This record gives sequence, structure tokens and C-alpha cells, in this order.
Amino acid sequence: MCELIPSFLKKNAKKYGTPIAVLLVCLVIFYISKQSSTPPQDELFSTIQDDQQASTEKTEPKEKKNQQDAQKQGIVATTSIMVDVKGAVKNPGVYQLDADSRVIDAILLAGGYAKNAQSRQINHAQKLQDEMVIYVPQKGEDTEEVLAIASQQTSTSAPSTQGSTAHGENSNLVNINTADEAGLTTLNGVGPAKAQAIIAYRTENGPFKTIEELKNVTGIGDKTFESLKDYLTVN
Repeated sequence: MCELIPSFLKKNAKKYGTPIAVLLVCLVIFYISKQSSTPPQDELFSTIQDDQQASTEKTEPKEKKNQQDAQKQGIVATTSIMVDVKGAVKNPGVYQLDADSRVIDAILLAGGYAKNAQSRQINHAQKLQDEMVIYVPQKGEDTEEVLAIASQQTSTSAPSTQGSTAHGENSNLVNINTADEAGLTTLNGVGPAKAQAIIAYRTENGPFKTIEELKNVTGIGDKTFESLKDYLTVN
């Protein structure tokens, strides 16, 4: 049988030689192209690793940026406060300020004082607190009425409104034995001169034993004391 194959090929070489040669060439080309188009397994694995690493590098900066933005927003949230400015100012309303702002900053933000404002007793240097109410009375406004307004505002606000009204602290008493000049001037009718006189008196004579002893201070008579006594303490 094997001897017949060479004999068959010799007899039919011209008839089948060319098609067989073409077929062999095609098979060789197909094999070579398949081998070149299929990357080695190691190379394929390396390519996958590179793609994963590139994806991670792109994601990490984005996550870091989001964290930084969140931190910045947190800082902004904790360094701003809201205060309510009422009374004799040009533009009463609720304003947002930096946490380290003072009363004068809030008043200026509200457009400044109106022409009929009574600003003498306001402590412009007082530091603001969140949810604080600043009430500016009008000239000639009844003292009892102003204090009633201040009391109402304090009772409907958060505890941070301490010392926020134009006529001083209304929710907490002022200790005339420990208060400094800024604390004393928050009292209705007590300006820098009277505050200094109170401090000088207690320095010379020792702590006040009763609030009535305040009438011994120069410049504080019965009328002034009557308007202050409900806001004073010596304890």
C-alpha cells in the first residue's frame, strides 16, 4: 500500500501538485498568524496587572480630593455663626459671621446704626456667639420696655445669647466683685467711667458684701441702682 502512494504522486504530480502546494502554504500562514496574535500567558497576566494598577492610581487621588473637600467643609461649618440683629439698625435681620467676630462687626453688617439709635451702652468689643441676639434701642426708648424685649428674646433663644442684648446680660446676673470693665459695661446705665469707678471702689475697700453697697460708688445713685439691682450679685 505504501509503495502505491509515491507511484500515485509521480503519475498525478502535474494534476494535484499545485493545489496541494497552495493548501500547504495556506496552512503554514494560518499557523504563523495564530501564534503571533496570541500573547504569551505571562505577557497577558502582566498587562492585566498594569491595567489594575493604573485604575487604582486614578481612583486614589479622587478619593483623597473628596476627603480634603469634606474636611474643608467641616472647617467652614465650625468657624461661622449666625446672629440676629434687631432694633435701631438700618437693616435688621439674621447674619452669618466668622466665629471670632465682635458686636461691632454684626452692627456694621446690618448697615450700621439708624439715626435714632441709642448706642452708648452697647459693648462693641463683645465677642459674638452662635444664635446670639443683638438689640439696639432707640433714643428715648423706655428702659423697662427694652429690658422686657431683651428678656423675651433671651427666653426664646439658645443659652448662647448670654450678654447679647444692648442693655447687658439679662439671663445671668453680673457679679460686681469679679466682673471686669467689659462685663460691667453690659449693665444698663454703666459706661466705662462707672465701670472703672466700681473696680476702683472694690480694690480700695474690698469685695462688695451686698449689692446695695454699690450705691457708695461715685456716680451710682438710687435711681441707677434701682434699674440695676435685678441684674446684680455679689456671690
